[in-house]
Amino acid sequence: MPPESETHKKRRAVQVVRQLATLYPGEQCLLTHSDPFTLLIAVLLSAQTTDAAVNRISPTLFARWPDASSLAAASRQDVEQVIRTIGLYRSKARNCIACAQRLLSDFGGQVPNTMDELISLPGVGRKTANLVLNGAFGKVCGIAVDTHVFRIAGRLGLTNGKTPSQVEADLMRVYPRKYWSSINHMWVLFGREFCQARRPRCPQCPVGDLCPSYMA
Repeated sequence: MPPESETHKKRRAVQVVRQLATLYPGEQCLLTHSDPFTLLIAVLLSAQTTDAAVNRISPTLFARWPDASSLAAASRQDVEQVIRTIGLYRSKARNCIACAQRLLSDFGGQVPNTMDELISLPGVGRKTANLVLNGAFGKVCGIAVDTHVFRIAGRLGLTNGKTPSQVEADLMRVYPRKYWSSINHMWVLFGREFCQARRPRCPQCPVGDLCPSYMA
């Protein structure tokens, strides 16, 4: 089978998004938050954990520490106790407190709204920064690549990237900018319902006709 042309790949990639948009319309953050700070902390907590698990502990967490100044002064043990039901809770408690302290010392307690400033915060990478910029400030600077997006992009043959940054660069190359903000939202839902890591539901897949992994 001859290699796919870049033009055909771009056309196929757009068709994937358009077909999934009929199943998952709109763009909404699945993490409970009320402002940029609570969104930032919620995204930090969501790594390798479900959004639902984070949402279960968020009310207690943000009732006790609703802003950077209060969380910066919290003890790690107290934060650990509140978030202990989610994965990696010890390192996440440490990162959240350190992040709040950096917000206080370098940004007046406010969440910055640029990529470079956000990724300077403890525990914040491009995925977190992209989600915060989009969800809190309406800024689209890239594509948030989590485990779902990483897996789906590879299965769809849109990337051979071995790291999230490589996958993001490939997706940004094949997708027009107007689609960047919706990809993470749709693909997370699609990954949970159909394109699961261990047992993908390929026969029922709504984009199976566009997926080289399934067609093979």
